[in-house]
Amino acid sequence: MTVPLDRCYAVELQVSAERVSQLRRIVAAHLRHWSLDLHVRPVCRALDELLTNVHRHVGDGNTCVLELRWTGRHVTVSVADNSARMPRLLPAGGGLSRVMALSDSWGTCRTTDGKVVWFTRYAEAPKAAGLLPYAPLPGVRTARDIPAALV
Repeated sequence: MTVPLDRCYAVELQVSAERVSQLRRIVAAHLRHWSLDLHVRPVCRALDELLTNVHRHVGDGNTCVLELRWTGRHVTVSVADNSARMPRLLPAGGGLSRVMALSDSWGTCRTTDGKVVWFTRYAEAPKAAGLLPYAPLPGVRTARDIPAALV
């Protein structure tokens, strides 16, 4: 399946603490543009974990590639870096445990240059509700006609 270009965002960067917060705002803006406001917080929290792991375990000098895609049904976020060291799911929680809790699926895979860590969330576009005026409830008009002194 091909993803329309307006539903895909990719950037290559050197991860630092400042860049993590900038990328969180950029990803949030894309999700809002795609009318996925309900997914901004969980996606950005899981993305924080992936980028913080790159910053903490790979280091500042290395580059990584962040990719955000929305197929119309699923949002996929992936972070590729040039470290061969694979992440581990720790029993104490945090890190990948948080990513697992905030997503529908996640995983890692080796690449020729390092690895990719990714997660997906089911995120269908919200349906537009038809805004039709409702007829007034029976008795509402007569209730307004009662003099205030009698109430």
